[in-house]
Amino acid sequence: MPTGTIRLIDHDPRRGSRCVTVIGAGPRGVGWLERFVENHPEYGSMPLVVHLVDPHPVGGGKIWRDEQSGLLKLNSLAADVTMFTDETSTIEGPVAPGPSLVEWAEGVRDGSIDDVDLDREAEPELAEELEALGPGSFPTRRLQERYLSWFFRRAAAKLAAGSRIMIHPTSVTAVMDQANGTQRVHLADGSSMTTDVVLYALGHTESEPSAESAALLEFAEQHGLAYQQPAYTADADLARFMPGEPVLVRGMGLAAIDLLVLLGEGRGGRYEPAPELGPTRLRYVPSGLEPRILIGSRRGVPYHAKPTAPLAGDVPSCRYVTAGALAKLLDRPARVDFRDDLLPLIHKELLYGVARELFTGHPERTRGSFDDLVAVLDAHRADSDEVRRAVAAAIPDARDRFDLAAFDRPLAGREFADHETLQEALREYVRDDLYRRSSPEQSATTAMFFSLLYAYMALVDVTDHPNWTARSIATMYGQWHHFFSYVASGPPGHRLEELLALSEAGIVEFLGGDVRIVLDEGDGERRDAAFVATGAHLAEPVRASALIDAWLPDADAETSLNAALRDLVDSGVGKVHVHDDGRDVVSTGRIEVRSSDSRIVRPDGTAHPRRFAIGAYTSAPFVGAFSRPRTNAVAFRENDTVARAILEVLRTRNDAAVCLAEIGPEVEVFDGVVLV
Repeated sequence: MPTGTIRLIDHDPRRGSRCVTVIGAGPRGVGWLERFVENHPEYGSMPLVVHLVDPHPVGGGKIWRDEQSGLLKLNSLAADVTMFTDETSTIEGPVAPGPSLVEWAEGVRDGSIDDVDLDREAEPELAEELEALGPGSFPTRRLQERYLSWFFRRAAAKLAAGSRIMIHPTSVTAVMDQANGTQRVHLADGSSMTTDVVLYALGHTESEPSAESAALLEFAEQHGLAYQQPAYTADADLARFMPGEPVLVRGMGLAAIDLLVLLGEGRGGRYEPAPELGPTRLRYVPSGLEPRILIGSRRGVPYHAKPTAPLAGDVPSCRYVTAGALAKLLDRPARVDFRDDLLPLIHKELLYGVARELFTGHPERTRGSFDDLVAVLDAHRADSDEVRRAVAAAIPDARDRFDLAAFDRPLAGREFADHETLQEALREYVRDDLYRRSSPEQSATTAMFFSLLYAYMALVDVTDHPNWTARSIATMYGQWHHFFSYVASGPPGHRLEELLALSEAGIVEFLGGDVRIVLDEGDGERRDAAFVATGAHLAEPVRASALIDAWLPDADAETSLNAALRDLVDSGVGKVHVHDDGRDVVSTGRIEVRSSDSRIVRPDGTAHPRRFAIGAYTSAPFVGAFSRPRTNAVAFRENDTVARAILEVLRTRNDAAVCLAEIGPEVEVFDGVVLV
């Protein structure tokens, strides 16, 4: 690549150049860029300059960066990951199809894709993974980064003549409105630049400790204990958790699974096949460097494994949670409550999806007519006696029926005679989950997964409707999202196989549900200070000198440690989204954006003319930066809308400012892209 020295780039508006700064260049930022580039021709031939500002590599960003353990994986199948629009995308801009992750790997293997940044000799593990990747593989995050960086370069290569992308490996500290409407962007490296439009495209960031975490940190510091507050697991300081020492862990979602990977296999342990225990079973061989992991949570069970059992029938389509039904519900005069009005419809959707798959693919386990069952579902609430009787008659085996309450809280009301009984009960629960999620005869579980997924996607489009109760907003951003993650965003099945092996090896011990932490100051003589776990299924409290809270911090703009996000709130330019139903007020903690085009909403309720925001920290529904192919992805629709809105601003810009960027001294230039 040719290199040169450029100290000042001057984009003179008299030559028609237009300038956009994107804060955050991970998957969401580059996903927007692709839409921006594809839509550009419709808005004329004006030269464009796009500044991508991110301290992490463009494409992967922080979460998918290359510099992390090669043991960490996606929780999505390679066939279920794409960054490209397709024929299902309901967008105004041009559809530009491209390969899913698995199709990309196939293209690299057969030579039809020859511009991938992968040194096969220097990176044999990645090369081996790419060679073996199939539709049913769960790829590593490092391989996903190569797909994302390739996607970025593909989008950049389609830039119009005379346009340029400038990459700044730093962070934004502040953005200021200038008198003529342009935006002055200040960077952590001391430089600054004037730009026409700013797009915030931030992913997960660190946050200030919550009140509880702050108290735990203070207690740990006072007594020489070890505490890890919620964080992205790859960034956590795990060296403090010593071999053989007990460590309490709260949380059993994806962050906890990553933690087990890093504290187990990441410390030299290994897994061996144990066919005598079952065809997929494993045995864990410790390295001796692992701590003793004592793990529990509110539910007390891990997130469900990603389903791999093939459907016998068609993919379920929504019958009760449809766009029409939601519009009718939300347009009524009375306020709509998620728990009272919508959850019963979601419950029916899940019952319907499970029953349809059983009648289609496993009729020998059903009785009577599916149409008769549906008629009862149509006429009555999901929790009614009529529906319970109809489901019991149509599906004789209780193990085939879907029980929402039991599914949500599988340990509720259960008692265990002793510690080992609890361990075996949890191991049996995990074995059963793996069976239900992978066995073809349990395809009704996959149908339930799709029913929930499509109900969730339908709700995404109406989350910001004004007729919700405040309680509903709190539920949708909280419990509903967590329930969806528990069902649909769990780990690959082999991670639960590994959890079983860790439990059987004595590395992991289960604490059960409703786990709480008590701080014991000790008495200075017989009893040292400790974190003490209590729970619904513990015969007696469990003490340890180390505690890890294994989940990501909440997406709260007011507590985020990202300087640009905090500046947006502290400067009074943007505001946190608040829902007021006339009786109760709820804050989501996210930056409020206008639903039509994701412009940042100012404190006076007006939309900022030059600033936009997309991603997890906004009031817009967030369902990930990449998506399953052919699902009309929400993020892709928003990216397209925002790209077109920004292009319209640039086309109609009438100020006389000069777009400047102080970027010296050394840059690399290739195909119109400048690496600062």
